Amino acid sequence: MNELPVPATLRPAEREFWPDDHPRVQHGKIGVLLLNLGTPDATDYWPMRRYLKEFLSDRRVIEEPQWKWWPILNLIILTVRPGRKGKDYATIWNNEKNEGPLKTITRNQADELAQRLANHPNIVVDWAMRYANPTTASRIEALQKQGCERILLLPLYPQYAAATTATACDQAFRALMAMRWQPFVRVAPAYHDDPAYIDALARSMKKSLAKLDFEPERIIATFHGMPQKYLEAGDPYHCHCQKTSRLLRERLGIPKDKWLTTFQSRFGNDPWLQPYTDMTVERLAKEGIKKLVLVAPGFSADCLETLEELDGENRHIFEGNGGEQFAYLPALNDSAEGMDVIEAVVRRELMGWI
Repeated sequence: MNELPVPATLRPAEREFWPDDHPRVQHGKIGVLLLNLGTPDATDYWPMRRYLKEFLSDRRVIEEPQWKWWPILNLIILTVRPGRKGKDYATIWNNEKNEGPLKTITRNQADELAQRLANHPNIVVDWAMRYANPTTASRIEALQKQGCERILLLPLYPQYAAATTATACDQAFRALMAMRWQPFVRVAPAYHDDPAYIDALARSMKKSLAKLDFEPERIIATFHGMPQKYLEAGDPYHCHCQKTSRLLRERLGIPKDKWLTTFQSRFGNDPWLQPYTDMTVERLAKEGIKKLVLVAPGFSADCLETLEELDGENRHIFEGNGGEQFAYLPALNDSAEGMDVIEAVVRRELMGWI
């Protein structure tokens, strides 16, 4: 019968029970694992295809019957879309590190959080992606090898959605299911209405607005969209987004008639959450609005959907329809305000462990 591995540190009275030839294991640590969506390993066809295949094969993301979705995905989308999306990624790619900005920012967030928690030497901070690399399973395994007997999972999605928060947790649970010796796990809840989050968004927006050379006539708070039927099936995401938007507007003291809440990044032909961001931007420009600001409170880090779609495509839509001054305000990212939110959530969820 196999015996248990020997802890890395033993009290003198315990040593007689553990033969010298037993392997030593690290123990006594607490892991914090930041989880985000993912980014392709490169912008050319095959890395993009692998990334899109994993992402669009997720039953949490695409809730279509397999018989219907498989031929659409494999015979049409994965033939055409990798090349087009690769070109989009290339416009925002971090060429210095040869990676997408989401990966750069999430790594920075983990590094900064580790520094902020440095007074707790038994805490180990790491990060992982739901799709592509570094994988969730590999980082959970790495944390356990460093002696983490308890792990806090923090999905970096302020608003809960099955297609983001739930699938990130699913992936972590799959990794745990394959482990003989599982660490004990907690999952941090969504923080869409957390005062620390709303305050950080407000402070960040004030800083960004102060740098502009114009006063916006309208501000759009835009969130990633989802099919309308997901809301009808009971997903709370739409309500979380609306509450975040309302609390942020009230915190900033902006009148209702100057603030809009919209949804972006729709995909396919089914109706998605409305109003749509791109159509709203076009409408405002045609109605004579000349100065417009977009902010994306649902993104903890800037990525393709904010840098290329919002600051690129929607800027062109606005200016091409008569708009004159446009600004996209950056996400919280690894700024002081963004890290204040992550630290506050982590410290609260670690209570009782530290």
